[in-house]
Amino acid sequence: MNNPLETSLFDKAVKLAVEAHSGTERRCKGYPYIIHPMEAAAIVATMTNDQEMLAAAILHDVVEDTDVTLGQIRELFGDRVATLVQHETAPSDKNLTWRERKAIQLQQLAAAPLDSKIVALGDKLSNMQGIAVDFRQIGDEVWKRFHAPNGKPDVEWYYRSLAEALSDLSETVAYQEFVVMLENVFGR
Repeated sequence: MNNPLETSLFDKAVKLAVEAHSGTERRCKGYPYIIHPMEAAAIVATMTNDQEMLAAAILHDVVEDTDVTLGQIRELFGDRVATLVQHETAPSDKNLTWRERKAIQLQQLAAAPLDSKIVALGDKLSNMQGIAVDFRQIGDEVWKRFHAPNGKPDVEWYYRSLAEALSDLSETVAYQEFVVMLENVFGR
């Protein structure tokens, strides 16, 4: 008889993420925000069944977008999950420009361990899938949804830089899909 998969940590992360994101909508999408972290976790699950990484994928936006703190994540889920979430959290220094914050995030990601890159790829591929759908539906209007001051050129710079920072994962199907989506949305 097969032993059941141990999912208590992941289940606890899902519960916290659902509560933390409750009542929020994915920007301009009309559906609950929690769909995005669930997509990110599903993508990560194509690369690993590591429960801490899956928990981090579900929790990747709670520190950045809700009142949950990194300290609470560390207390509830341990150091590794907190570190994985921290690698996915953009700098919050409002004195920095959008591009400066993204550049710091890219540097951190490029230097991050492989497990952090896998969690990040889950998030970024989910984002890119959403951008691709929106781009097909509304064209260049999609760029107005971003906080990027120069719209499409800034978003393109960021996502192409992400591909570079995550290139250690180039052998994964998720990374290859990410690159194809980049080409579909931004061209070669």
